Amino acid sequence: MQDKIAIITGANSGMGLATTVAMAKKGFQVIMVCRNPERGEDALQKAKTESGTDHIELMICDLGSLASIRAFANTFLERYCQLDVLINNAGVVSLKRETTSDGFESMMGVNHLGHFLLTNLLLDSLKSASEGRIVVVSSGAYKAGRIHFDDPHLSNRFSVWKGYAQSKLANILFTKEMADQLKDTNVTANCLHPGAVGTSLGVNRKTGFGKTIHALLRPFFLTPAEGAETAVYLATSPEVKHISGEYFYKKKTNSLPAKAQSKEMAEKLWNWSEQQVGLGN
Repeated sequence: MQDKIAIITGANSGMGLATTVAMAKKGFQVIMVCRNPERGEDALQKAKTESGTDHIELMICDLGSLASIRAFANTFLERYCQLDVLINNAGVVSLKRETTSDGFESMMGVNHLGHFLLTNLLLDSLKSASEGRIVVVSSGAYKAGRIHFDDPHLSNRFSVWKGYAQSKLANILFTKEMADQLKDTNVTANCLHPGAVGTSLGVNRKTGFGKTIHALLRPFFLTPAEGAETAVYLATSPEVKHISGEYFYKKKTNSLPAKAQSKEMAEKLWNWSEQQVGLGN
């Protein structure tokens, strides 16, 4: 019997790397999706060592580039006929307004739109699996968010919190709408809040800005492995086999406020996202 296949985005550090190790230990063939080849290669060797298996491979994809996402999806689909689990884990926090290569505000571009396109391109391969699962890493930050349809890329009055919270609310609305669209298939879609995890999210790689605050707060954070537990649970547990469209925290479903459950809002975001990434009619 061939290994089940899992794709994990943002797999080169923190929770993504911890998720890779945990999934590989459970017998999955894991594809680590990373943006930077050198960091990806280092992470690949680390993941193989920590998991004790070679059933892990590295594939390069920049979620801030629609062309890169399409190239990655084409390469994957040429090599594999099915995908069992897609874990949309990658996330960025931009302290000042930055844009992707396609002109999207970077947090909306990577955290939501990049994963939106990737998931849709891989949907047929998930349907080919006996039990396809989509797992989206959101955050409790969604509570402070709203979708700024009048200015989704935050050209005016940008703030890091506004952008991040918007992208995390978008993750939940996307998951809800995806689950609705998949309800007559063998594919489920769920999202989660991992908890406050001690990763390098928010630390500027070029300047190191944010490192000191991060070091002070680290003792209060979960480890990446602890943060990965709910994602791994949603990806593998028989208990959630028939559950779809839910938001989880600590392996339990959590109720959501009206703004995160609005069918009208989810459909509006979906249609806008299709137009942004060049999908749909």
